[in-house]
Amino acid sequence: MLVAPHVSAAARTLSPPAGVHRCPPGRPFHTYEAAPAFAREPREELFLLAVGNFVSQQTFYESARGRDDRYARLVGQLAVEDPVWTAGLLRWLRTEGNMRTASLVGAATYVRARLTAGACDGPSNRSVIDSVLQRADEPGELLAHWTSAYGRRVPQPVKRGIADAVRRLYSSRALLKYDTASRAFRLGDVLNLVHAAPDPQKPWQDALFRYALDRRHHPDQALVPASDRLLTAHQALLAVPADERRAVVTGPDGAERLASAGMTWEALAGWLHGPMDAAVWEAVIPSMGPMALVRNLRNFDEAGVSDEVAAQVAARIADPAEVARSRQFPFRYLAAHRHAPSPRWSAPLEQALGHSLANVPALPGRTLILVDRSDSMFWDTVSERSKLRRADAAAVFGAALAMRAEHADLVEFGSSNAVVRFQAGEPVLEVLKRFHSLGGTETAKAVRTHYRGHDRVLIVTDEQASHHCGCHGPTEPVPSETPVYTWNLAGYQPAHAPAGPYRHTFGGLTDTAFRLIGLIEAGRAARWPWTTGPA
Repeated sequence: MLVAPHVSAAARTLSPPAGVHRCPPGRPFHTYEAAPAFAREPREELFLLAVGNFVSQQTFYESARGRDDRYARLVGQLAVEDPVWTAGLLRWLRTEGNMRTASLVGAATYVRARLTAGACDGPSNRSVIDSVLQRADEPGELLAHWTSAYGRRVPQPVKRGIADAVRRLYSSRALLKYDTASRAFRLGDVLNLVHAAPDPQKPWQDALFRYALDRRHHPDQALVPASDRLLTAHQALLAVPADERRAVVTGPDGAERLASAGMTWEALAGWLHGPMDAAVWEAVIPSMGPMALVRNLRNFDEAGVSDEVAAQVAARIADPAEVARSRQFPFRYLAAHRHAPSPRWSAPLEQALGHSLANVPALPGRTLILVDRSDSMFWDTVSERSKLRRADAAAVFGAALAMRAEHADLVEFGSSNAVVRFQAGEPVLEVLKRFHSLGGTETAKAVRTHYRGHDRVLIVTDEQASHHCGCHGPTEPVPSETPVYTWNLAGYQPAHAPAGPYRHTFGGLTDTAFRLIGLIEAGRAARWPWTTGPA
């Protein structure tokens, strides 16, 4: 089954048609805290839900089942009504948006809805399936989701899209990493079901595919292709007697042998049948990726990794090129900072967090930044696999943006509100210590209290304003020609304010979002991130 991804929500400015947000006539529409709310146009609602939601995630105001059902309903509706837009959204979610589960579940829902409706216009179902599969374990995960949701019969467009992805993604290294007994669909199962032919440009794939099938269905007879150096080296390493393995790993060429055999740190622990002590970690650290390093900092400390090796780890963590390549959210580094108590990681994690915010603009003029610190922001985490609260993720972005602006007033709000003081150039993690938990969500009161003719207003929130707000929403005190940017972190259905030429809503939190402020204020037309035409 699909699990919540290590990935990120993505951000995007939304400009739905005028009049889309409104106090609906007839049936009243409210936020979850009883304030008058504004209905979203379906594309906007789906976008915000997709980038602000991890599949099967319980939230403060909405159950996991309710959110999943709403996501499926919106994808199914728009797959038929606007297939080009929806296919673009799903492709972008998995690539630039880096939202793995939402894109895979969405692609299955898209194809199911279009097959049921008999729709033939727009992008092919096959191409949509192929577009969301970006990692070698995902063909099997999509099949596992499809069979659990819709039954064992898999339609041809799904099979063909998966076969296209298999030719792109299956390699020897992928087989070692992802072809494990814990998978509902192993690589051989996928090949057996979709009948993918090897890529003519990859002559080695024929032997690899046959080995994957034998490894799954006839393990006693499976022979590693003699021409495959990685699999051959891996097989030789596995053949080392159990009582000699630790000596091999910690020997002078241990790190090289592990790397050449494609041995991951996860597999290494089981292969050794023993503890991952400092010497073992030091052998595998050179072949670990940057985020694997970040997730294991506490383990390095507990094992007693040397200061010399720790310095090498710290240098990689803080390397701006590595940070850019990892495409991680800034709050991943905040979570690591809180999880790894050793002071030797504080500086590199702070540097990495700074690098991950490299695209935050230095906004000119005066900016009011409001960060929601209400109860619901503390109840919800950024994903089910993270302990980091949305309140902290919001504070990271608010503080970073304020510190980059020409002149900013940074405010935390809930049932009360207060200015958060900061110094230019001080670490973002230090500024975070000055935020508090503030109860309810009285957004309008915070705006009225602190808006003093600023050039723009930015609100980072889940939009669930309390009933103290009027029908025109918490942004009413701000002149209509002054831009107000709202970051919706949760993807809830009700909007706290109406849309308009100077009112923009973003979904999720990444540094990508901040670049759009400059584009909007420069007068460029707002666009969906996967299109070149207007939204």
